[in-house]
Amino acid sequence: MKSTAHHDERIAQITFASVYPHYITKVEKKGRSISELHQVIQWLTGYDEVALQQHISNKSTFNEFFAAADLNPKAELITGSICGYKIQDIENPLTKKVRFLDKLVDELAKGKAMEKIFRN
Repeated sequence: MKSTAHHDERIAQITFASVYPHYITKVEKKGRSISELHQVIQWLTGYDEVALQQHISNKSTFNEFFAAADLNPKAELITGSICGYKIQDIENPLTKKVRFLDKLVDELAKGKAMEKIFRN
């Protein structure tokens, strides 16, 4: 994805807390649980429940959220399209990480097995 600096900066400044309720709504509408959502987030970022809640209450931007994350090495295996962009073609590292998370939430909502989401 050849994104603009404006697009990448906009994503960097979005707070995780503002998007998190949308993730919950998306997965619950499809019969998945908040616990499963947290497992997916933990797999990608390394955040336990306490750290995740701190980022939500601190209103961390995606820039701050991913700067402190210990990204799973298997994250690079996440491919496909999200929001009309092929993840593997996204050049900006932060935008790519945000789209990794979006893709995982999407897969969870679509009923994909956790083993497949975790690239096992």
